[in-house]
Order: sequence, then C-alpha cells, then structure tokens
Amino acid sequence: MLSVHHRRTLTGTSLATLALLAAGLPATTATAEEPALSRFYDQKVGWSACAGMEMPEDMQCGKVTVPLDYAHPGRGTLDVALARYRATGHKRGSVLLNFGGPGGSGIAQLAVGGKDFMGLTDNYDVVTFDPRGVGQSSPVSCGEGTAGAAEATDAESADGADGDPREELEQLRKVAGECEKHSGPVLPHIGTVDAARDMDVMRAALGDKKLNYLGFSYGSRLGAVYSAQFPKRVGRMALDGVDTLTEPLTEQGVAGAEGQQTALEDFLDWCTKDMACPFGQDTRSAREQIVQLVESLDARPVPTDFGRPFTGQDLVGALTQALYSRQLWPTLQQSLSALVEDGDSRGLVQLTGGVALPDTRQDRRRDGGLTPPEEVPLDNLPAALMAINCADDPDRPSADRITKDLGRLRAEYEEASPVFGRYRLAQVLMCYGRPKGTDFIRERVRDVKSAKMLLVGTRGDPATPYRWTEETADRLGSAAVVLDNRGEGHTGYASSKCVHRTVDDFLLYGSLPDDGSSCGSELRD
Repeated sequence: MLSVHHRRTLTGTSLATLALLAAGLPATTATAEEPALSRFYDQKVGWSACAGMEMPEDMQCGKVTVPLDYAHPGRGTLDVALARYRATGHKRGSVLLNFGGPGGSGIAQLAVGGKDFMGLTDNYDVVTFDPRGVGQSSPVSCGEGTAGAAEATDAESADGADGDPREELEQLRKVAGECEKHSGPVLPHIGTVDAARDMDVMRAALGDKKLNYLGFSYGSRLGAVYSAQFPKRVGRMALDGVDTLTEPLTEQGVAGAEGQQTALEDFLDWCTKDMACPFGQDTRSAREQIVQLVESLDARPVPTDFGRPFTGQDLVGALTQALYSRQLWPTLQQSLSALVEDGDSRGLVQLTGGVALPDTRQDRRRDGGLTPPEEVPLDNLPAALMAINCADDPDRPSADRITKDLGRLRAEYEEASPVFGRYRLAQVLMCYGRPKGTDFIRERVRDVKSAKMLLVGTRGDPATPYRWTEETADRLGSAAVVLDNRGEGHTGYASSKCVHRTVDDFLLYGSLPDDGSSCGSELRD
C-alpha cells in the first residue's frame, strides 16, 4: 500500500486573470454584506412537520430562499428545501450534510438513514437539503429525453455500422433541448459553484457564523468549492469519499462505472445468501439476470400509475442511488422483488427520490417555490446529475473529436460495467449541446486558506478511488488532513467504527487526527 505519511507540495500556479464563470459568478466572491444579497442573508428558517409518505415524525422540514442568479440577485429567486433532526444536548449550532450524487435528494437520504447521525445531535441540529435543481428544490427534468440519451449511446452501433455518430450527436443535442424545455429557469444556474453559495445562505439562515459540514462523495466536491469561495467561514468540515477536482468527465465516468459494478456485485453476493433474493441463490446467475432485466425493460418498459413507463435505464438510475449505502440494500432487495415478481416499480421509483409524471405536468413550477414531494419527476436524479456535472466541466469536445473517440469509449465503458457502462457514457455525452461549464473548480479550488478540514479516503472505495483523496488534499494544501481508511466500500462513515468515531470527534469536539493517520478494517454493526 502507498504511504500517506508525506509532506504535500503544491504546484502553486499563479493565475493573473480569470474569466467570469459560466454560471455568472464574478471572480470576486460576493459577501453577505453586499446590499443586493442582504435580504437573503437576513432570513431565518421556519421549521414544521415534513410532508410526504413515510417521513420520520421527529424530522422537521423548512426552506431558504436564494437568488436564481447570484450575478443578478434581483432577477428571480428559488427555494431550497431543508430537513433537520434537532439537537438533543447542548446546542452549538448546526452541521450541514450532503450525501453525494450529484443529484441525490438530501431529504430522502436523511429520512432513510438518519440514525447514523444521531450522535451528532448531542451538540448540533443535523441539517440536510435538496440542492438547487434536485428533489423539492426546482427539480430539473429531461422528460422523455433520458431514454433518448441512452438510445443515442447504444453500444450496438459502436462500430458505426448501425448508425452515423453525427446523427447520434444530433440526437443528443435534441435531448439537451428537451432538458432545457422541461427544467425551467434553474437549469442555466445549476452546478456546484451556485450550490456552494446557497450553502452560505443556509449557514446564515441557520444562525451559524461558520459552516460545519459533512459531505460524502460528490458532497466533498461541494465542500471543497465552498472552502475556496468562503475560506474564512469554514468551521469544522469533514469530506468522506473524496471526489476529484481535476479529472475530465470521461475518466470520471469509467471510474464510476467500475465502482458501481463492484458495488452491485457486492449487493448480489449479499442478496443471494437470502432465500428471498429475487435472483435466486447463485451469484453468477444473479449478475446475468440483472443485465437481462435492464435489457428487457429497455425493450419493453413497465407501465406505471403516473403516465411515464419505467425503463431499464430508470432501473439503472435506481440502482445507482441505492448502492451508495448498505443500509438501503434490504429496501433495494424488496423493491427488485416487487418489480421481478409483480411488475411493480413503485419501490424503485421511491429510491430515486421522485415519481413519474404525465408529460402534461412537466412544466408544473416556474415560480421558484418548493415542489411537493409527490410531483418530483422520476428522472430528476439522472437529469440533475448530468446537469451538475456538465455545469462543473469546462470541456466541450467537438463533434469530430467525439465521432473519432465514440467507438473506443463505448467499448471502454461496456468493459467497465455491462450494467452501468451505457448509463454512465450517456451521462458524459449528455454535455454535448449544452453550454460550456465553469473552470472555477479546476482553476480556483487550490491552496485554500481555511480552517483545517478532515479528508477521509477508503483504500477499497469502488466509486471514489483513494488516489483522488491524495490528489484533492494536494490541491487544497495545508488545510487538508487525510485519514487513511484501510477498508472497503464507498465512503467510511457508515461502515467503519474508526472513521465514524474520528469524524464525530472532529465535528463535536474539534479534535483532529494527525495527517496520514489510519483506520483499520474494523466494521460497524
């Protein structure tokens, strides 16, 4: 194993000038003291019982209002949905959680997995949120465009014999147009740069002088961007399952497909030990059945009660969400059983945090208000994931470059995962036809002058390779303290007693381990 007991060095490249960000953020970050933003920073959160099915009774929900466009805060607003468990002990403020994705609903995740964070309620309100464009916060959607994107990247035409790549790119451009049509005014202002600025409004509305934060997977990217924008407002920040800040989407996509395939195989190993597993007790057969189920649903989608049929790519999206946490495995098994045995997709729809809607209702909200949970569109998770990743990525290869690389990319992604490869490649190629993303993350998130941050990297993490933890720590500079989790699985907080204890000790008491300290393979019950 590589040693992380080393002295990190930075390239320290000096940037004399920086163009305005694609999302409209000036190079100089706005502050709460600016008159145009003061009304947003002066608000307070009103908490009440959470709406929606199966919400815990002790979880409360609220909202904050943020500018649609931070460069022009007078040109419209949107509401960001919040949820919390209240502090039970001596309250020292709030800790904000982001569970990753991008595109995952924080509220849905906290409702399912809130017990993992009850230790933090000794001193904190434990708060999460649906980022802009996600869940109840002006959810983006592509309507029927999600299926179109998958069709446009069908591996059967990888050699070009069954389809002209340029025709496929034109299809992707049309899909981008459908996403714009169904998503409303939030789409040009989605992305991590704006979401991080929303978090600073949340910090103020929660009454905290500094942001205490725990971010998982993509949530680590969000935390890193916040630390670059508001270094003096960073409180106790822990990042678990550290994301890359530099790799292009094509490389991220392959790593993601490989990781998701590993997580799926781990789930099937677990599932086939149970007589209730819908795929039987043979793991190899179960893997083949999953591939066949995705292909079957893509060819013959299952009707739903909501108008839009449930496709194989919808199933892949649900698997993507559910495999992030072992706690969701029993729910995933039950939902897959309902689908296989009865053609009932409702459980899998719930795992994505949304429901399918008739096309006539796709333009349901354009006033920036919260979207009721029952009206969040089925494709919000993949649509938001694509929109956020594209907004964060400045690369826009030409049609000639994509045409040249497409066959190689298809083969590479299919080899990485027969289940997730097509889905992940579709997400990468969906940036074609969209505006160029910001270069803020690659260029400006470096050598951060903030309080110390705890970065947790897991050696056997299938989704965020351990090397990303080291690379991101190098970029962040002396503020980064690395905890080396010598275990398996995506992130360490939910699976490792040592990681859980170390993160809680930092957030609750401010005690940090030495940089390069290790956690063994001690697992949580």
